[in-house]
Formats: sequence, structure tokens, C-alpha cells
Amino acid sequence: MENDEQPLLSTTHDQEQTQNPRPAKTGFFSFLAANYDDDMDPINGVGDFFREFRVESKKLWHIAGPAIFTYLCRYSLGAITQVFVGHIGALQLAAFAVENSVISMFSLGTMLGMGSALETLCGQAFGAGQLDMLGVYMQRSWIILVTTALPLSLIYIFAEQILKLIGETEEISKAAGVFALWMLPQLFSYALSFPISKFLQSQRKMLVLSLTAGVTLVLHAFFSWLLIMKLGWGLVGAAVVLNVSSWLPVAANFSYILSGSCGQAWSGFSSKAFQNLWAFVKLSLASAVMLCLEVWYFMVLILFAGYLKNAEVSVDALSICMTILGWAVMLSIGFNAAVSVRVSNELGASHPRTAKFSVAVAAITSFLISVVLSLILIAARRQYPDLFSSNAEIKKLVYSLTPLLAVCIVINNIQPVLSGVAVGAGWQAFIAYVNIGCYYVIGVPMGLLLGFKLDLGVKGIWCGMLSGTVIQTCILFGMIYRTNWNTEASMAEERIRKWGGAETAKENHSEN
Repeated sequence: MENDEQPLLSTTHDQEQTQNPRPAKTGFFSFLAANYDDDMDPINGVGDFFREFRVESKKLWHIAGPAIFTYLCRYSLGAITQVFVGHIGALQLAAFAVENSVISMFSLGTMLGMGSALETLCGQAFGAGQLDMLGVYMQRSWIILVTTALPLSLIYIFAEQILKLIGETEEISKAAGVFALWMLPQLFSYALSFPISKFLQSQRKMLVLSLTAGVTLVLHAFFSWLLIMKLGWGLVGAAVVLNVSSWLPVAANFSYILSGSCGQAWSGFSSKAFQNLWAFVKLSLASAVMLCLEVWYFMVLILFAGYLKNAEVSVDALSICMTILGWAVMLSIGFNAAVSVRVSNELGASHPRTAKFSVAVAAITSFLISVVLSLILIAARRQYPDLFSSNAEIKKLVYSLTPLLAVCIVINNIQPVLSGVAVGAGWQAFIAYVNIGCYYVIGVPMGLLLGFKLDLGVKGIWCGMLSGTVIQTCILFGMIYRTNWNTEASMAEERIRKWGGAETAKENHSEN
């Protein structure tokens, strides 16, 4: 297929680098010193490193900046609702926290995981110049996610019974079960929202995502105050506003796609979306397992807190900490999205050295930001709990958990960046096994041992489970350091053919 439109990553800077190659050297920077056509200039020393760091930082922030804003806005929807609900009462806050952290998070992890297959395939197809396949991939993802949402809806319908079965208190289970029924529309918004976001993200069309997210957040804050506080609708008002805020960006972003702003990437609905579904499903399942194991890990933390003495206080305090952690992690998830796009684009374009260097830049930047955020949080540890609750016991527990929260922010701002590399490179299946071992063979038993056996409570549970995250992060770092990026670049086209459906791509080629 002839394609006159050059991918965005083929810049003048890259062309200049190709025309002026430098001789490879040995030493610390030798892993970036080999020559490849059209790849970034070899790095032979500290000066070259900082030069290329500035260049790559601009490319990353071009994607990460809008992505961070978008994810912060999306995450803040639930956080804003939690702030208003927290001033109604402890039971309502616990019910919201359990539904949002257990029922909704379970579904979110599943749907986001299934949708992340699109991130791999769209990113690599865009880098390879196969723009016409992006729309087909998105439609396949819609089919798979809508189908997945149907059985997941049973979790919402029987939420009360499920929560009782796993040991939650009668009051929390009943209140959370009613709230879960009201939140069913949000589940089906995920099925359309995630593929649309990945489709636009892979093309670096982040401005429209940021704009719709920002407008939605402003409207959400106003109507949350109006329905929950002013009109006294309580949890019902929270559910209504969250559902509308989930569907509004879907409608806005899809309207943008239909307007023709995506060029060759969207040519309308196609029957090809139903072809090669099984190959797409396999990658989607691997992606789902990988991300679900990460998302559910924090869900388990909230569940364990519900088994402690004074469960309402423990769950409320931990949910506040998880909200703060979530805000901080949104920054790293922005870099997760950026590095995933950069890695998949560069591998699709056969630029292995650039792909590897983008990982280093994203990890270093995310780490430095997380350290600054942790220091700010510790300095404000006496003030910020007042935003979420007026209960003195809850605020005291949040204060005591803040140092652990600060450590968790640093670790969890590095881990998503490394996971983004796994998604961009298509390693989901292997990472799923790593997550099982680190999280559920090591982390969960350690949390139970420290929290219950040694009677350390919430701190013990959190410390034990944090150990699993640390081990998983170290393994991911080791994998990335030892990866042969030249091999990964050569595998990118084969990965698209195997999981994306080479037959469709070949048909498009012959038609053109």
C-alpha cells in the first residue's frame, strides 16, 4: 500500500541524525551506540545523552502533557464525588468506596485491560504507516468489550450478595449494592470509551481528549454539588452525575471521529471488524489479565481493610489514601500512555534505539515528579484529610498512613511507566505471569501476615502488598534492560499480522 502521509515520528531531526551518524563506542552508552537507518543519533557520552534527553522529552511531553490532564480529569470525577459523599456520612462514604474500589474497579480493570490490546496494535500500525487499519481495530475492540460487559453486569446486579459473601458488613454491603445497580450505565460506557481513547491516543490526537475531559470535569463538579448537597439526592445523585459524566466524553469524542478529523484512520463502519476476531481476542485477554491483576491488587487492599476492627474507619481512611495515590499515579499513567505510544510507534517504524531511549526518559521524569509530590504530601499531612472527611478518627488514621502513602507514590509512579513499555511492545501475556507471582503469591500473603497475624492493621496490609509491587517493578526493569530492541522492532510487523489480522491488511494493500 502506497502511503504519502509520513508518520509523525519521522521528523527533520531524525533525518539530520541519519545523515550524520557517529561512530559507535564502547562503555556505559554502548547500548545506544549501534547504527540503524532513520533511527536516533547514537549516544556516545554524557553530552549526547542530555542532548537526546531534551529532544525525547519534548516528544514525550507532547503526548504525556495532554494525557496527564485527561487522566487527572477522568479520575477526579470519582474523587470529587467522594468528597461530597464523605460529608454526608461514614456509611455513605464506605458504600461509595467499596463500590468504586471493588465492584467498579473490577469492571474497570477488565475493560481497560481488554482495551489495551488496541494500544499495542494501533500504535504499531500507526508507526508502520498502516493508518487504514486503525478504524478496523477500534471496531473489533468495541465488539469484544461490549460482549465482555454483558457478563460483567451480573456483578453489579448481585453486588450486595457478592460483598456479603466475601465478608463485608451487612450495612456496607446493602448500601454499596444499591449504589452498584445505579452505576450499571457506567459499565457500558467503558466498552466504547476505552477503544475510542486508544484510537485517538495512538494518532497523538490528545487535544480533543483533553478538551472533552476538562469540560466534563467542570460540569461534573457543579452537578455533583447540586444533586448531592443542594438537592439532597445522596448516593442516587452521585450515581446519576457519574453516569452522565461517563457517557458525555464518549459522545463528544465519537462525534469528533465522525467529523472526518482522523483522515485515513476512520473510513466508516466495516464488516472487516468481524474478521480475525479470535486473534484479537487472544491479545485482548492477555492484556486484560495483565492489567486486571494490577488494578484488582488495590481492590484487594480495600477488601482486607473491611475485615479489620472498626471496618468503616479503616475502609474510609484507606479509600482516602487510595484517592490521593490515584491522583499522583495519574501523572505516571500519562507517561504510561506516552511511552506506550512512543515505543509502539518507534517499533512499528523499526527504530529500536529511539524506542529504548524513550523508556529511560519517561522513567526518569516520572520518578523526579513523584519525589516532589511525596515531599509536598508529607508537608501537608495535617491539612489534606479535612478535604475528605470531618470524622476525627478517620483523619487521624489518614495522617498516620501518609508516610507510607508517600513511599507508595514514588514506587507506583515508576511501575506504570514500565508497564506502558510492556503494552507498547506487546509483552502482555508474559507480564501477566509476573503479576500473578509478585502480587498474589508474594504480596497478598505478606499483607495478610503483617496485617492480621502480626496485628499491624492497615499499615501491615499495605506494607506487605507494597512488597509485591516493588518486586514486580524490579523484574520489569530487568526485563527492559535486557531486552534486544532490534528483535522487538523486527517482531512488530509480525505481531500486527498475527494478532491484528494480516489478511485484512493484505486486502487493503491489493485494493490500493
